[in-house]
Amino acid sequence: MNYDDVAVVLAESLPYIQKYRGKTIVIKYGGSVMKDERLKRYVINDLVLMKCIGINIVLVHGGGPFISSHLKKLNKKSIFVDGLRYTDDETMDVVQMVLCGKVNKDLVNLIEDYGGKSIGLCGIDGNMIEARKASFKVDLGNVGEIVRVNPEVINDSIDDGYIPVISSVARGIKGELYNINADTCTFRIAVSLKAQNLILLTDVPGIMTDTQDSSTLISEIKLEDIPKMYRDNIIKGGMIPKINSCAEAIKSGVKSAHIIDGRVPHCLLLELFSKKGIGTMIY
Repeated sequence: MNYDDVAVVLAESLPYIQKYRGKTIVIKYGGSVMKDERLKRYVINDLVLMKCIGINIVLVHGGGPFISSHLKKLNKKSIFVDGLRYTDDETMDVVQMVLCGKVNKDLVNLIEDYGGKSIGLCGIDGNMIEARKASFKVDLGNVGEIVRVNPEVINDSIDDGYIPVISSVARGIKGELYNINADTCTFRIAVSLKAQNLILLTDVPGIMTDTQDSSTLISEIKLEDIPKMYRDNIIKGGMIPKINSCAEAIKSGVKSAHIIDGRVPHCLLLELFSKKGIGTMIY
């Protein structure tokens, strides 16, 4: 170990620690990056460390692969339309059970293992996320769009020293339940909390001019650059909802949004506490 290198890294992190101390950072965790237990532990370690230095952390999660796996055990096929899961009543029961139960509590348990203080929530709790049936060209069943976020229960949890872990399930006006896109859920929660940062953990390095070449990673993007990137076909496919969520968050007052590779060990610390970062920052 080169102790000089360690000292340089720690010294470099000081202004960033000062910048974020007392601020709120909302992080979306989901998809394939949740499946690797080793990488999951790096993420949880980073979350607890950030909380220990005075940053208010809110973790929002999906869990699509776990839902699909459970549906398969029930001999029920997963159906997707334009990247969104068709959610009939039976599938909604599984979504609620897997996201609000197994996935949520596993994350809470892991945070506690690392010495953190965590509480598991979903959009139903405290009427946190109000939704209505989403309007699409085709009927996607119980897929919802957010009408309102009531952040009181989240703020109370933060004030009591917890890391809130929130699953992307919402409640309708008549008590019906909805499956919500986790990227959208994260940005709406970030806006409601007046968060400093929004971070989306993905399974790609960030936004690249060539999706097959990680050396073409774009480190920083201004909000006004995004329309041209659409025209140039740089933003496409699964990156569209992510960049849209980031853009809407920035427009609504979040200071910066980050799309980073959750497969990189300690990706959160590298992005937030180093000069270069590892992903794409939109501001």
